Amino acid sequence: MASEHFPTHAERKEPLWKPDRRFIDSSQMKRYLDWLFVKKGLYFRDYHDLWDWSTTDLEDFWLSIWQFFNVICHKDYQEVIEKPASGQIGTRWFTGSTLNYAEHIFRNKTNERPALLYQSERNPLTSMSWSELEQQVNAVAEFLRKNDVQPGDRVVSVLPNIPEAVVAFLATNSVGAIWSSCSPDFGTASIVDRFRPIEPKVLFVVDGYVYGGKEIDKTDALNDLQGVLPTVKKVVWIPYLNPSFEPPAGPRSKAVLWNTVLETEPNAPLSFEPVPFEHPLWILFSSGTTGKPKAITHSVGGCLLEHLKALALHQDVQPGDRYFWYSTTGWMMWNYSLASLLVGSTLVLYDGSAIHPNLDVLWNLTERAKVNHFGTGAAYLLACMRAGLSFAGSSRLPHLKTIGSTGSPLPPEGFRWVYESVKKNVWLVSLSGGTDVCSGFVGGSPLLPVYEGEIQCRMLGCKLESFDENSKPVRNELGEMVILEPMPSMPVYFWNDPDNQRYKASYFEQYEGIWRHGDWIKITDRKTVIIYGRSDATLNRDGVRIGTSEIYSAVESVPAVADSLVVCLELHGGRYLMPLFVVLKDTQNRQTAELDEATAQQIRQALRTQYSPRHVPDIIYQVPEIPYTISGKKVEMPVKKILMGLSPERVANPDTLRNPSALDTYIQLADTMKSDLLVK
Repeated sequence: MASEHFPTHAERKEPLWKPDRRFIDSSQMKRYLDWLFVKKGLYFRDYHDLWDWSTTDLEDFWLSIWQFFNVICHKDYQEVIEKPASGQIGTRWFTGSTLNYAEHIFRNKTNERPALLYQSERNPLTSMSWSELEQQVNAVAEFLRKNDVQPGDRVVSVLPNIPEAVVAFLATNSVGAIWSSCSPDFGTASIVDRFRPIEPKVLFVVDGYVYGGKEIDKTDALNDLQGVLPTVKKVVWIPYLNPSFEPPAGPRSKAVLWNTVLETEPNAPLSFEPVPFEHPLWILFSSGTTGKPKAITHSVGGCLLEHLKALALHQDVQPGDRYFWYSTTGWMMWNYSLASLLVGSTLVLYDGSAIHPNLDVLWNLTERAKVNHFGTGAAYLLACMRAGLSFAGSSRLPHLKTIGSTGSPLPPEGFRWVYESVKKNVWLVSLSGGTDVCSGFVGGSPLLPVYEGEIQCRMLGCKLESFDENSKPVRNELGEMVILEPMPSMPVYFWNDPDNQRYKASYFEQYEGIWRHGDWIKITDRKTVIIYGRSDATLNRDGVRIGTSEIYSAVESVPAVADSLVVCLELHGGRYLMPLFVVLKDTQNRQTAELDEATAQQIRQALRTQYSPRHVPDIIYQVPEIPYTISGKKVEMPVKKILMGLSPERVANPDTLRNPSALDTYIQLADTMKSDLLVK
């Protein structure tokens, strides 16, 4: 496979950051290594030796995680791993054991630090103590029991990222019920698509939310849900916009106010229902951008082990740290960030826009809340970079230890910006995983350096490889990301998926018994990982596969370009067309900038010199905006399918998009292309 299309940053030898001896010795990963040596007689020369062992001796590795983190087990396990005759679906872990996720959170309760810190666009930074959190969780749990919520029942929410959402989840889990959530910015149809099939018993909602300085009332829309979710017995309303809010009344009203729920008198101290290891913890949903969302069901035990490993070992979150990841309740990073409570940290929440009133709002929160671990989407970091935000050399972020990035690949210039403009001695943890495992496949290690544009490592227990077109593992070449062995946090099943048909089609259709994730990656000679974008949106030029992130990295380095999107279209006769769509920055006189030949030539030259002639698009279009999902990902495949003539209604659900009207431009372009494009 030709190598000329690979980015030059993979050849850089000097890291942007290296852990010093003190940093390594104080890390949870080093403590784990020492524990393995003392307790198991195992010695590993470096992280990569440890990874090799963790992915070849799955039983001993996951048992060591169970023991190192002292998992609370109400009924002992019989076998660590029970694999099916073939494939990964149906793998069982720690068979026979019973446990509870929330119980592991509350074993960290203390009077020495708050459980939660919270800020919103309207509310200043406030705190919630562990005793207050415990009291509220106990009251809500008792309310659920009194409304006949049993282990295995579903409890759902349409809530912003507020403390009440955390309380409701912990109460749900404490009684053994199954949690699922949507963000209030979801459209009603999207919420119904997700919640109706799982038949919830209790629904938590708000009267509205605030975003970008605007109040969005959701009373009517969310009140309508009780009519289309027939299994719901109670709707708990949280007055968020209006403290004196009263829920809609009526003979069929199932409404109760949050404060009324908190007045429920528990019969005993907070208790935790032990459930089997494989018992569902929550149901997460795929984006639903191109079809009905998949109801991905994760286990209590699988997420518990995975989150202990990921947060403590791979991000070095320690007791007393303060952990913040900007998210909504509709993104798996909200669930993932809750896991910081498992390892004894204080969870920091923010509700609102990341750019209102300006791009500095999250950094101000990080400073004010003394955040140690700051996480966000790569898109936010790039927006800060393009706006010229810089506070390097200042003393405003003294507590910040890590910056986490996920959601889409962070290009090399994003890495450089963090170290040049945010903090020189911060540890940048680029993470990639997904809703599929509610964690990362690749991420950080406190034992390893950070190279620009490269994710530090494959995470422990995740046997990840890059396959070439012959299904063979390759190094330093672009390949298909695959997982060769099961992980405990892989879905136990998809809800309402007889015989696991949808589950198999999602991950195991291309390679028998091997998880295909749908990303193009390169594993470098130094065993770092570079992600180039989704493999189903990968560009094909003369038989060479190109990741979309390469295009964006070069195009968006052109000063006149604000944003971009690229697809590759299949034409008649086996030909391909690669159009590039760009959003230009406004000119200084506030008039809309126009794409002229000089700017187009700059774009072509940037692609040609930074990568290769194959990266140069066949045609460049100026568009008013790029479509994004609510979680901040560029909508590549739906745009491609629209341009190939497929009906927009078939390929994109507008309720899952941040800016659905952005698709109108591509719908209009499709009309001019129909005669030349082949729908496959």
